Amino acid sequence: MLYTIIKALHIIFMVSYFAGIFYLVRIFVYYKDTDGFPEEKKKILREQYIFMAGRLWNIITVPAGIIMAVCGLVMIFLNTGLMKTPWFHLKLTFLVGLAFYHYWCWKKVLELKKLNGAELDTANIKLRQANEIATFILFLVVFTVILKNGVIEYWWQLITGFFVLVFLIMMTVKLVNKSKKSNT
Repeated sequence: MLYTIIKALHIIFMVSYFAGIFYLVRIFVYYKDTDGFPEEKKKILREQYIFMAGRLWNIITVPAGIIMAVCGLVMIFLNTGLMKTPWFHLKLTFLVGLAFYHYWCWKKVLELKKLNGAELDTANIKLRQANEIATFILFLVVFTVILKNGVIEYWWQLITGFFVLVFLIMMTVKLVNKSKKSNT
């Protein structure tokens, strides 16, 4: 019963963590979108985005990430057999990728604070594409956990499907960005 409760908490805080990460990078995009705005409007919006990014990071994303990680570690402690399964090693590999993405987000939050309303150097399209990285990691982790050993058995079909998905999402991002530019 304890394991099931910890697993439920792990999933709940995983959802909260990813919600924070998804919205955080969206705030970076919104900040960058203000580049062409009049100075007064740009200043007000950028101050608000810096405030929102800091609050989102410190109040939702990091605490949810910590609780998610602690619950995950407790589940490993309660079920050490997980460490003997290939699918779990794959999940841990994807989580290392998530850790790098988390670090990148943290550096961007700090960068926004240091900019104090100045222009962000990262290109808008790069921010929009970076916004999808968490989605890809989420797909990889969820499919690995749900399919377990099927991920190992059907790896090439899943990789093919994953790359098709990545391509479609990236093309959608480019299309949306292109149509946005043509509407302005």
